[in-house]
Amino acid sequence: MRLTHLLKAAGAAAALAAASVSHAGTVDTIKKRGELVCGVSQGSAGLSIADKQGRWTGLDADLCRALAAAVLGDPAKTRFVPLSSQQRFPALQSGEVDVLNRNTTITSGRDAGLGIVSAGIVFYDGQGFLVPRKLGVKSATELDGAQVCVQPGTVNEQNLVDYFKKHKLNYRPVVIENLVELEQAFYAGRCDVYLSDASTLAASRAARASQPDDFVILPERINKSPLGPFVRQDDPNWTAIVRWTVNALVAAEELGVTAANADSQAQSTDAQVRRLLGVDPGIGKSFGLDEGWARNAIKAVGNYGEIWERNLGAATPLKLERGLNAQWNQGGLLYSPPFQ
Repeated sequence: MRLTHLLKAAGAAAALAAASVSHAGTVDTIKKRGELVCGVSQGSAGLSIADKQGRWTGLDADLCRALAAAVLGDPAKTRFVPLSSQQRFPALQSGEVDVLNRNTTITSGRDAGLGIVSAGIVFYDGQGFLVPRKLGVKSATELDGAQVCVQPGTVNEQNLVDYFKKHKLNYRPVVIENLVELEQAFYAGRCDVYLSDASTLAASRAARASQPDDFVILPERINKSPLGPFVRQDDPNWTAIVRWTVNALVAAEELGVTAANADSQAQSTDAQVRRLLGVDPGIGKSFGLDEGWARNAIKAVGNYGEIWERNLGAATPLKLERGLNAQWNQGGLLYSPPFQ
């Protein structure tokens, strides 16, 4: 019996040692390189898109900067790598990017079969259909015989097959890998329907359509599409850092911590705020980071609400309501586990 316990203890120690080595690999690589390399989309307004000066904006882009601030103390030390839907997973698997933050849907197959793992939800979304208003279509059930623009190798492509089969509708797919080319094809009239996450459709309509009001997103959502960052499976500590950076931005909004007041809030007597900001130490050390890692992330990009309003909210061309992406105590699904 004692031998069994010893063997179990040895196995646990070996697992911890392996995790420690793996942890050192990702974090040390980022620190030695002096920048965090983040895989993003090829251009999705509100999530990750580059302007004419090459500056990336969007919710996903801000999370990349938050991670750079958490690990390196500087959000500017972020290198963005635009990836197509087919490039994204090989780029992560090969180590070309440290984290994939590219409006990617979390699914069981992606967590189980690709050597990668999701690290939290940053956007609760669902796939829908964008159509020209002139078609007079009010529901996706009226799309029999439509030509549908879709990217290959995506959840969207499989859901397209499933939806039309379920509703006994015919369709003709127009499969284009490059997102920009796909959107150009849709707005040029090469297809009747653009299928993607509703957030992507809203971003596309705002940024790509010459007359955004000429296009309408149909009411159906054909699946749940939680979007979030992905990392390689071989580094549980790096997975935890990415997940808890997301949690830090969510918790900061609930606790009233903003980019502007993060330093002054360090004087708070609230135990949750003090742990979040690293005033009461311990969390940073356990991750192999400075104790002020979460405070650095919040100061760099703001809390989740600030990020939303800057990139997706009422003052932006997308004008998206928070909906499911509101805090749990305001009717949404956003909820951070406790920092302790």
